[in-house]
Amino acid sequence: MHIFDWFSIIGTIAFAMSGAFVAMEEEYDILGVLVLGVVTAFGGGIIRNVLIGVPATTLWTQGDLIILANLAVLVAFVLPLKWIQHWKRTEALFDAIGLSAFAIQGALYAENMKHPLSAVVVAAVLTGIGGGIIRDLLAGRKPLVLRDEIYAVWAMMAGAVIGLGWAKGSIELIILFVLVVVFRMLSVFYKWKLPRRSLKSTSSVQADFEQHL
Repeated sequence: MHIFDWFSIIGTIAFAMSGAFVAMEEEYDILGVLVLGVVTAFGGGIIRNVLIGVPATTLWTQGDLIILANLAVLVAFVLPLKWIQHWKRTEALFDAIGLSAFAIQGALYAENMKHPLSAVVVAAVLTGIGGGIIRDLLAGRKPLVLRDEIYAVWAMMAGAVIGLGWAKGSIELIILFVLVVVFRMLSVFYKWKLPRRSLKSTSSVQADFEQHL
């Protein structure tokens, strides 16, 4: 099995279970859990395919991965509550694994099609964060990628590394996968943030603070 296939499998399982757990938090029924899990697993790939010129219908050629995603969702649905609560404490880790696996998978996909560096980076980002954005929007949440901790940047870096040809062999790609997961978790633990600027005046910020008191 090619290393590309392993990244597809890892990302599918991680994001399918992530979507399932979010759906259960929002108290969706079994159908809603299945839909959110599958959409999370494949949403980013569909968006990527559309933008790099691959028919969205190629999704239906991934029958084994679709079955795997459904099985992962069903497993998540029947897990004991104690196990699910334990997963909640490692939610960021699951998401980091899915982000890393899918970012690398998306970059490899675009690289194999001989697209330029910019397209490889975009493919990495969309594959890595697209499913999570759709998941959070369907669950009525602020998308994880828009929160304070650095998120999409790690997918961009993975895409750049592959697009520049710095990671080609299986060992190099596995090291890259681990590094993306590690840096994503470090950004969560240490709350690394990108620069931002608020358009609120000082008086508005103070008023909001007093209103919340």
